Amino acid sequence: MELELRHLRTVRAIAEAGSLTKAAVALSLAQPALSTQLKRIERLLGGALFERGRDGVRPTPLGELVLNRARVLLPAAQLLQEEAVRFANAPVGRPRFRLGATHGPLLGALVDRLVQEHPGAAVTTSNSWSTREIIGQVAGGRLDFALVGVCGESLPDGAEQLAWRVVGTDPVFVMLAADHPLAGAKELVLDELAGEQWTVAPGEGCFADCFSAACSRAGFTPLSMYETDTASCVHLVQVGRAVGLCRATFPPTAGLVTVPLTGTPLTWRHLLGWHPAATSADTAAEVTRYARTAHTEAADRSPSYAGWLAAR
Repeated sequence: MELELRHLRTVRAIAEAGSLTKAAVALSLAQPALSTQLKRIERLLGGALFERGRDGVRPTPLGELVLNRARVLLPAAQLLQEEAVRFANAPVGRPRFRLGATHGPLLGALVDRLVQEHPGAAVTTSNSWSTREIIGQVAGGRLDFALVGVCGESLPDGAEQLAWRVVGTDPVFVMLAADHPLAGAKELVLDELAGEQWTVAPGEGCFADCFSAACSRAGFTPLSMYETDTASCVHLVQVGRAVGLCRATFPPTAGLVTVPLTGTPLTWRHLLGWHPAATSADTAAEVTRYARTAHTEAADRSPSYAGWLAAR
């Protein structure tokens, strides 16, 4: 048997877990199977890698040596795999734009602009509520660009893997049914909605915490939140079951209105990301320009946002 990367991953998992039991759970193995595997690795490397005690396991000097090498080799192997995928998927003969996006109004407009400016280009899209998933696909060479949103000044998980540009920053508005008693307001103070049910599209990051903190500052604790897809959020608002939180660029929709919140307690940034070593980096400035144009046009299409901007 020769040493393989999977052996190093096993050793690393045991060291990180601190016990064979926890490592077996993390690796989806039965503990006896993991113990047998560890013994084979130890025979291959010439000695014990871990000392076992009542509090779990800790690396021996030989184990520390192996772990130090694993911390270099495993990331390097991962990087090689990602570079190979990017190289193998590099466009040949015509432009290609593989876009990944979270929920938001900008993706469709960006696709339209890219197809308009590059009639022969291959433009594909992938959608997920998970920014972590999209960023991982861009970092791994399976997508060219990530178009995602984040709360306030935060960054998404895994942001360090990509280069980023800000497309635009929006206030967060409230969605109300068109016949809601407060639907005609030019602005709403958050505590005016203290007795409402809420709905919002799912996502990662700090938005839920920031919303709860804003409600706390306004003197109330929000009632239960329906976290569901955008279409279901819209339906719940239209039938009066909840009020919603949305970016100010949310497009006009029959049966509901969007209203600014006084003092802008919540904001949302749209970001465009790409891997600096990928071929797509050559078109990043152009795609950023198109995304910013799409953001401006989305703001212009929203009467409530256009009015909010004009007042400032």
